[in-house]
Amino acid sequence: MNEGSTRGFRAYTAKHLDDLLRRGGVGDEERLRIRAVATVLPFRTNAYVVDQLIDWSAIPEDPIYRLVFPQADMLPEADVTRLAGLLNAGARNAEIQAAANEVRRRLNPHPAGQLELNVPHIGTEPLPGMQHKYPETVLFFPKQGQTCHAYCTYCFRWAQFIGEPDLKFASDDVGSLVGYLKDHPEVTSVLFTGGDPMIMSEAVLRRYLEPLLEVEQLESIRIGTKSLAYWPQRFVSDPDSADTLKLFASVADAGKTLAFMAHFSHPREMESPIVEAAVAGILSTGAVIRTQAPLIRSINDDPETWSSMWRRQLTMGMVPYYMFVERDTGPQDYFAVPLARAYEIFRDAYASVSGLCRTVRGPSMSATPGKVCVDGVAEIAGQKVFVLHLIQARDPELVGRPFFARYDPQAVWLTDLQPAFADRFPFEPATVQRLSA
Repeated sequence: MNEGSTRGFRAYTAKHLDDLLRRGGVGDEERLRIRAVATVLPFRTNAYVVDQLIDWSAIPEDPIYRLVFPQADMLPEADVTRLAGLLNAGARNAEIQAAANEVRRRLNPHPAGQLELNVPHIGTEPLPGMQHKYPETVLFFPKQGQTCHAYCTYCFRWAQFIGEPDLKFASDDVGSLVGYLKDHPEVTSVLFTGGDPMIMSEAVLRRYLEPLLEVEQLESIRIGTKSLAYWPQRFVSDPDSADTLKLFASVADAGKTLAFMAHFSHPREMESPIVEAAVAGILSTGAVIRTQAPLIRSINDDPETWSSMWRRQLTMGMVPYYMFVERDTGPQDYFAVPLARAYEIFRDAYASVSGLCRTVRGPSMSATPGKVCVDGVAEIAGQKVFVLHLIQARDPELVGRPFFARYDPQAVWLTDLQPAFADRFPFEPATVQRLSA
């Protein structure tokens, strides 16, 4: 999307942060500490989010405010204090960035083996801007789509946005993608991700989509996007919105499924009439919209929020799909909900909706071996355990196979867990050595 020529869109970045915080009545010291956090984690929002979604009378508790604005305590106290001191002293930008990069390196910028395990190769040459973790699905990161209409504070792809080329996935070589697909007939689905592919104009998006319509083996094309929440005008009133919907329709005309993987974190993101119009427009093209989001402390960590979201999504014609667990990157310690509590929230929300909403799966961890779902807590042979299974896996033989972990009320991620009734988890090599808990 060419923001300069798009009606009504105005982006706000870190240079606007101080003025926006003043608008909310945030005091001098707190603003300084928030700006310190923003030297490490990216900040970007837009006028629609600021003017129509945030309740400025309710900050800092307002969930949409917390969704897009850094918080002063999101990073370790010592790091925030050091960075705030540099800002207050007028330190050189190079010194501030060096300090910020030190913090970033400790935040696991590319979790779940994205750099080491997911990058495909032709011969010995890696293919930039692509990931191939599961046999059936390839992820592609279009170069022009590696930003967003606004950034979520908990985003697991925050490293895409900090200006470090070595940490960024991106490619504009759709020819290599098509060639790789033809060499790998097991791939039946391509997911365009980012960033947000819907930041791109229709003309640019077409250059990526159209070549895939000729790839016979492909059954589905997916677009991972937050645009319905952060800029629904993209499908209603932007200059190329009608052309974009026509492009979507061409996917169905080619006999393939276009799956819109829409990211909604809170019910308020669906309240605007323009969201209803955008959803209706997308569905009219023959596309399906599936919804997903992580469970985030202080934003949506209660059952009522999730059941309300799922019911609203169903009413609008969307399909509830995933509740994710906050990933092991960035400010995970700030946003993570313990797995035991995550399961309770999912169970209570799931129990309060009709069967048509129960297409949703979770809570799911997108971890190194695959998507690990917490199915429940049980007592087996006198031992309290988590019951888990792999929804998707690097090793297809493990998909759907139940396994068990010792119950740990403090655990927030797969690596916090110890196997139960076995000396290792099924996805771990036989030679793995574990310390006793």
